[in-house]
Amino acid sequence: MSKPSLIEVVLPGGETRICDSATTVRELLPGTTADNGLPYLGALVNNDICSLSFPLQVNCTLEFLTFADSYGAPIYRRSLAFLLAKAVRDIMPDCAFAVEHAIGNGYYCSCSACGASGLGDTGISKEQITAITGHMRGLIRRDIPLERRQIGFVEAHRMLEASRQIDKLNLLRYRNPPRIVLFSCEDFSDLGHDVLAPSTGVLEHFRLLAYPPGLVLQFPEWRDGQVQFTPFHKQPHLQKIFREHKQWGSVIGIRSIADLNQAVAEQRIAPIIQMCEVQQDKKLSQIADRIVHAKPTPRFVLVAGPSSSGKTTFSKRLALHLRVNGLSAVRIEVDNYFRDRSQTPVDRYNKLDFEHIEAVDLVMLNAHLRALEEGHEVELPTFNFKQGIQEFCGQRLKLAADQVVILEGIHCLNPLLTEQVAEQHKFKVYVSALTQLMLDNNNLISTTDLRLLRRMVRDYRTRGKSALQTLQMWPGVRDGEQRWIFPYQKDADAAFNSALAFEPAVLKTYVRPLLSEVKPFDREYANARRLLAFLNLVNSCSAEHVPPTSLLREFIGGSAFA
Repeated sequence: MSKPSLIEVVLPGGETRICDSATTVRELLPGTTADNGLPYLGALVNNDICSLSFPLQVNCTLEFLTFADSYGAPIYRRSLAFLLAKAVRDIMPDCAFAVEHAIGNGYYCSCSACGASGLGDTGISKEQITAITGHMRGLIRRDIPLERRQIGFVEAHRMLEASRQIDKLNLLRYRNPPRIVLFSCEDFSDLGHDVLAPSTGVLEHFRLLAYPPGLVLQFPEWRDGQVQFTPFHKQPHLQKIFREHKQWGSVIGIRSIADLNQAVAEQRIAPIIQMCEVQQDKKLSQIADRIVHAKPTPRFVLVAGPSSSGKTTFSKRLALHLRVNGLSAVRIEVDNYFRDRSQTPVDRYNKLDFEHIEAVDLVMLNAHLRALEEGHEVELPTFNFKQGIQEFCGQRLKLAADQVVILEGIHCLNPLLTEQVAEQHKFKVYVSALTQLMLDNNNLISTTDLRLLRRMVRDYRTRGKSALQTLQMWPGVRDGEQRWIFPYQKDADAAFNSALAFEPAVLKTYVRPLLSEVKPFDREYANARRLLAFLNLVNSCSAEHVPPTSLLREFIGGSAFA
């Protein structure tokens, strides 16, 4: 029997260790917990996320992860969702459980009785939530291993069939790998879409909150050197959007990636695209009707939303709907009111913070809006992004009696942006891409990831930026959203969901080659690999049936509103 070869492993801090190639990550841990007292969940091995049981077979750099790390937090969330799914199965074996979407710092989950609508309308009681919480605590105290196994496809298919996990069988319908990864805890198993924690014992920090008709699994945060839970606030606008999108998925028969894959394979995607576009147009029409019939008629329609939510196309299409209703609309982009780069605030890393509200010339913007409100003429600025300066090119504006301003930008719901405009003259719209598609019942698709894929495609097409560059700037964008956008979404008068059920299949064609250029020596490799793993589950389709008026065209090109 040959001896295992030797490899070099560079540990955190720079120490190099010579190890057998059969050495696992766990064997190199400096202890059971990190210096901050948090347990280890996994590791970055050559910038790829791996479990603690992963065998180190090549020379590598190693970085250990806790939930305080940006790559460790998703492991913690997935592991808790897995544990919750097991606990619900143990306590309520006859209920259909689903992890549906993110809300605040947690996941909204539904639990409906067998034979019910499947929409979670049957609800879950506070007593049942208490019982599930107690059972989860018991599983955590027992510190049960979460075992990762690779088994043959035939065996996995037979096991999923026997346990009636139809959602997972459907996801495998258009895949045929020789082996399938499963995670198991006692007699409960689930498909392994990504790394989980080593055992239940490291998952002690969580909360289950009643949020009728379902519940919220709330996750901890690491702030100021300790574990904290942010206060949970209900978000009726977003919850309504999710429920509407879920019901819409039932209407068109697309509630999961498996459903989307089947529609693509059976060449039924064209009518689905058409229905999704008509449905979005109907929502736009309803918002336009509300604006026109509001008393008094608003002079300013404020359109806000996070990056890549489709605010620009939404605003242009809304202007058409308002025109049909007898209101002329003129668009003003807040980005044109950016301060010169020399006056842009800096973030904690001493980098220019373009997400900060004070990156906008608030004094000039408010003066212009007030002047327009009072019937005066103003000269609008434009921002030269190449030179980083504000310019005036003679574009003048004075509002007619039948005109409204559509003001578009990420900060438009922040009262500071329009503090000198009378509240009765504002109508606020929040736009975001809130997909309700699931991988399977226990694994959701991140709405943030959907926007990130959109952003990659647009950045490459319009600015020549690589996927790596987009991934590198994305954490700063997300920090800005958490600080400057999400706190104000509850103040919107209307909300618009820009997600389209078919878009992962269309985006895959554009973004997959871009992600493949991110390499293991790049810090962002782990995220690129994760997104590629998701796209590998999706059947791709061409954009030929996507109309030029589609919001998706803002990102893939060919928009009638360019």
